[in-house]
Amino acid sequence: MNGLIWNKTKECMSAEDRYKLQSARLVKQVKRVYHQVPFYREKMQQMGLEPGDIKGLEDLGKLPFTTKADLRDHYPFGLFAVPQSEIVRLHASSGTTGKPTVVGYTRGDIECWQECVARCLTMAGVTQHDKVQVAYGYGLFTGGLGLHYGVENLGAMVIPISTSHTQKQLQLMEDFGTTVIACTPSYLGHLMDSILEAGIKPNLQLKTAICGAEPWTEELRTKIQNGLGIELFDIYGLSEIMGPGVSQDCEAHQGSHVMDDYFLPELLDPDTLQAVPDGEVGELVITTLTKEALPLLRYRTHDLTSITHEPCSCCRTSARIARFRGRSDDMLIIRGVNVFPSQIEAALMQLGETKPHYQIILEREGNMDTFDILIEVEERFFSDEVAELERLSHKVSQTLSQALGLHPTVHLVEPGTIERSEGKARRVIDKRRIYVP
Repeated sequence: MNGLIWNKTKECMSAEDRYKLQSARLVKQVKRVYHQVPFYREKMQQMGLEPGDIKGLEDLGKLPFTTKADLRDHYPFGLFAVPQSEIVRLHASSGTTGKPTVVGYTRGDIECWQECVARCLTMAGVTQHDKVQVAYGYGLFTGGLGLHYGVENLGAMVIPISTSHTQKQLQLMEDFGTTVIACTPSYLGHLMDSILEAGIKPNLQLKTAICGAEPWTEELRTKIQNGLGIELFDIYGLSEIMGPGVSQDCEAHQGSHVMDDYFLPELLDPDTLQAVPDGEVGELVITTLTKEALPLLRYRTHDLTSITHEPCSCCRTSARIARFRGRSDDMLIIRGVNVFPSQIEAALMQLGETKPHYQIILEREGNMDTFDILIEVEERFFSDEVAELERLSHKVSQTLSQALGLHPTVHLVEPGTIERSEGKARRVIDKRRIYVP
């Protein structure tokens, strides 16, 4: 494992040792990006910064920020710090313009990722004797392969079922003796309903769930834990930084432990970009301390949370972040997929057959998100030509599905149906209560 370890040795280090390690890695990373990524070199030069000006964590605030827009502007490989010959894998997330943000990994990056996910699994009590059913999507999305390689690194058995049909999930869970399930919390809620309806709960050996890719509440955790008699753990990650495994809660469930020897967290006021004290809500900003292919300085996640550096009752001394309170931008997370309203607007504008008035309605039916879009079209489509309205509805559905990577339920409505506002248009009605108030 390239000399890396996933036990508590690094996770329980003293504050002094942690500071020294983070400072040394930050200084080294700044030198790398300055010399190997023109984007950062130009930014630092514009700010009058040289690599030698960064001597430790106390100088972190001098460095420039990075945003998702920077990754899109340099699509696909413009922010990479190594030659493409050293890239062993690519992943990507959706973007607002139809182009994804592309993430590259060297062999060393993959080993680090495996270690971080193995640490998370260990925090959840998973051992080499477990059978882990990975029900996240495989492919460009980081969830499936991220958990897969972490499970293998731990030495446990992986069942790479991906997002197969629910009945197949239940069959393999029962036949293979699955002890751990990794999936989105909303899908686990759906699986719970299916398990209870089928009456197979006594036949299962399931004891643990690793849930992530979307925000969720303590109420949902309690409901599923009581319903299935298992323990749920909240794993966090984002593809730009690595994927799942940036942080996770331990058995104490008192915050999500950041792997802060690899990912340096800051909490900033999203308006002033000044640091906020521990315990207060701010935007999570992350600097990658060891990433080789795509090192990022002060990446603005737009996730709103609070942070504490107090040691946890589990003995780990890494920084802990609280459940997310929302976002400082307009991104939605629907069934584990990132969606921006501007993606919908861009797709409709390109289509050219609809009005510039639409509204997204999100609800939670049982434990699954429903995703409806109301779109105004010209009056002529509501004549006796039903076939023409059906044609347009099918075309709009196809266009949005391709642009979003999701299949929304499209409702074409007459002009004036969607309420107008004198101020900012109310594009989203989110009734899911997925964020903690």
